[in-house]
Amino acid sequence: QVQLVESGGGTVQAGGPLRLSCRASGDTMCISEMGWYRQAPGKGRQFVAGITSGGSQNYANSVKGRFTVSRDNGWNTLYLQSNSPNPEDTAVYYCHAVPDLDACPDLIGSEYWGRGTQVTISS
Repeated sequence: QVQLVESGGGTVQAGGPLRLSCRASGDTMCISEMGWYRQAPGKGRQFVAGITSGGSQNYANSVKGRFTVSRDNGWNTLYLQSNSPNPEDTAVYYCHAVPDLDACPDLIGSEYWGRGTQVTISS
């Protein structure tokens, strides 16, 4: 099992900087991929950015070029950084992790979510 706790949310002016952190604990060696999702008012939860255990990154078109996702060794902490956030980025941001079933087959069917952190970008 993996526990995820986000931090760094709050009110940020347009232009940033914005830096969110997600501390992971528990069976972190079982993590295959981690990412960030967000839910804005009136919208569903949407993918923002993700990174695999091999370091491959993926971004939603809405944030590509403006946001950077990164991690430390061992999945202790996941980060989301932006030097150019805008009010359209206002949302609750959630940390997400999925297991590597080759390494941890008992975790089949599992996925993990943080409780979310509110990010408000003011103009």
